[in-house]
This record gives sequence, structure tokens and C-alpha cells, in this order.
Amino acid sequence: MRAILVLLCFWFSVSAWANQLQSIRVWPSPDNTRLVLDMSSAPSYEYFTLQNPHRLVVDLKNTQSRVRFNSIANKSTLVTKIRDSKPEAPNSYRLVFELKSSVRPVLFPLTPAGDYGHRLVIDMPYTDGARVQQPLVQPVPPPQQAVRNTAPAGRKEVVIAIDAGHGGEDPGAIGPKKNREKHITLAISRRLADLINKEPGMRAVMTRTGDYFVNLNQRSEIARKGRADLLLSIHADSVANSGPRGASVWVLSSNRANREMAGWLEKQERQSELLGGVGEVISQTDGNPYLTRTFLDLSMDKSRADSYAISEHILSAMGKVVRLHKAKPEHASLAVLKSPDIPSLLIEAGFISNPEEERLLLTADHQQKVAQAVFNGVKSYYRQNPPSGTMMASQSTGRAQKHTVRSGESLSLIAQRYGVTMSRLKGHNSLRTDVVRIGQVLDIPGS
Repeated sequence: MRAILVLLCFWFSVSAWANQLQSIRVWPSPDNTRLVLDMSSAPSYEYFTLQNPHRLVVDLKNTQSRVRFNSIANKSTLVTKIRDSKPEAPNSYRLVFELKSSVRPVLFPLTPAGDYGHRLVIDMPYTDGARVQQPLVQPVPPPQQAVRNTAPAGRKEVVIAIDAGHGGEDPGAIGPKKNREKHITLAISRRLADLINKEPGMRAVMTRTGDYFVNLNQRSEIARKGRADLLLSIHADSVANSGPRGASVWVLSSNRANREMAGWLEKQERQSELLGGVGEVISQTDGNPYLTRTFLDLSMDKSRADSYAISEHILSAMGKVVRLHKAKPEHASLAVLKSPDIPSLLIEAGFISNPEEERLLLTADHQQKVAQAVFNGVKSYYRQNPPSGTMMASQSTGRAQKHTVRSGESLSLIAQRYGVTMSRLKGHNSLRTDVVRIGQVLDIPGS
């Protein structure tokens, strides 16, 4: 009888406390602080904010806690203190986040994935008073800090946006030795930024400079705000089979491009901001859907053609120093590749799921090899195809240039790339029509 009473007491105790708060993780970034509450089961919660002083209060229903507040690693400039408080409802647990300024928090649960169980995520965007001031590019440890080489007055730099895949709550792929993709991508990205910033006439912008998560769509926005000529997203591949290995480069598939086009049309009121110069023209079309579609088609076609051409240069350079998984660019429907106005590539540095490549990807020597190869490919492309008005273009003025026509390119796109008129390009090459063939070699007249 006594044993039964003990079991009943235990059962009622478990029923009363159906959930458990196991830990709290804090991920500060330049734009927001993300708090992650690790739970033993799906959370049931309510929340509200208070002023004077600023606080966010979260009530977790039917929950008890095993968190030690003094062990929470908190580097956020927004969250000044995390503590508990007495809840109004029985069997609930109340968390209080003391804040530097007011917030409009966004809370949402996440189901188990990978090494993570149930989670409650709290995103708190910064106001100006709590914003983290971080440089766009951090120095690379342990080599040497990047030495900036600015272009002469009146000559623009070629800007390369570097996106270190994953970050923060998103670890990316996890290798056999439990190494996380997010750390490898950031290390390679920093090394690549260092090389770019040392090259006269080139400059790097990073979408993230630390261990935090950046929304996938926001990565292209950061590149756009940095006036990037190219977006490179660095990743490490992973499959269930530990056998595959080697690097690869991915570009946007035509199917994804067509689907994304519809999305851009629906957001016509924001296209001036999103599409740069093309957006300015679109804003003057009085909402003509056919003219709008034409401009978007031209912008996307040029972006995809440039992306493919750049990917060939990068693969050629990488193939000299690391193993390639695929010798040709591959096509995928990936969010980070969707920008219609910025050529965008996703580079898989290797397979973290392969034990040997996982080991290599963790070494400084291999990370430098990958970064150097990507840089060599990018520099090779822009030496041959310098954007008009840039320092690289001024260096190539007067030099004989040749261009081999690639798939997806037209005479108008080639003329635009080199900053010459179509009529001059046709006359210089004695062309009778505007039609060019894949593999045809064109002489580019000096600007």
C-alpha cells in the first residue's frame, strides 16, 4: 500500500510539472538578441512587457526550472539581467529579462532537430540605444589584420559580400566528431575577407562577423546595402553517407528564378530599395506589369549569367589546390542565391560528414587554401571582366581584352558588362547581327 501511495505521489508530481526549463542560451547580434530556452517538452507560455524599468516577463505553464542564472553566458548589450520571479498562476514558472531599452519581442517554439530538443525562441530587435556596434569585417586571427587598400578618388572598389553560412542557434551540419559547420564557415569567411581587403581595388563585406544567426533573406539585404558586386555564401556539405568528399559551387536554378520573379512582382512598392538602379527605372513605369517583368527578366538573366561565369573561375582555381566533388557548377533552389540584382554563389568547401574532410576543414592550413582559391577565382574573373567605373576597370583600360561567350549571355549583356555600347562592340568585331554563339570569342574595345 505504501509503495502505491509513493507511486501516486510521484505521478501527481510529474503531472503538475509536465515540463522543465533545462537551460537558457543568449545569442547577441548587431541587429537583435536571440534567447533560446531549452525545454524538456513543447512549451506553453504567455508573455508581456513592462516599462520603468524595461522588462520582458515570460510565464512558462506547468514548468519547473533547473537553470543556474549565474552560469548563463550573456554578452548581450540589451539584456542586462536574467532572473526568476513569483508567478501569478500555480504550477507556472516566471522568467524576467531586465532590458536596457524597450522591445517588441517575437516568441515562437521550435520542435526537436539534430542535437536540439524542444525550444522556445525569443527574438528581440534592437533600438538605437541597444544596438551593437560591430565592424563589417573583423580581423582574422591568427594571421595578420587586413590592411585596407582604398581605390583612388573617383574609382569604385569591387565589393564582395561574404556570407558565413548558419550561425548562432543554427549550427548547420555536424560532423562525425561533433564539429559544427557554422564555425568552419566563419573561419574561412574571415580568411577570405582578409585576402580581399589586401587587394587594391577590392573590399569585403560580411553578412555576419560572429556566432549569431542572420535571416536568410536579410543576407542578400546586407550585401545590397553594402553595394556588393557579388555575394559568396560559404558552407560545408553533408550527406548521410560518409564517403563523398570534395568542394563544389552552386548557382540558382532556372525553376527557382521563375518562382522568385513572381515574389518580386508582388513587392513592387519596395523594388526601388531592393533592386538598386533597376528599381529606380521600375518605379517610373506607373505599375505597368509587362514593362516591370521585362526589367526583372533582364536583371535576373544578367545576374545568373554572371554567377555561372564567376563560378567557373572559382572552380578552376579550387581544382588546383583541393579536391572537387563536381567540376562544373551545380544548380539549386537556395534562398541565398535568389537576388535578381547581385550575382550570388554558394560554395561548399568540402564534406563535413566525411571524417577526413572534417579534420581538414578544421585546420588553419586547409581553411587558408580554400579561401585563397576562392579569392584567386574571383580576382581572375574581375581582372577579365572589371565593372565599369572601378579601379580594376581603369587598370585594364587600353589593354586588349577578349571575352568568350557563355551560356545565357547576349550581346547587350556583354556590352553592359564592359561598359561599351552595342554598336561599338558590333563594329569592333565586324558583327552583322546582335546574335552571338556560345564559345564565340569577342574582342572588347578599350573604354
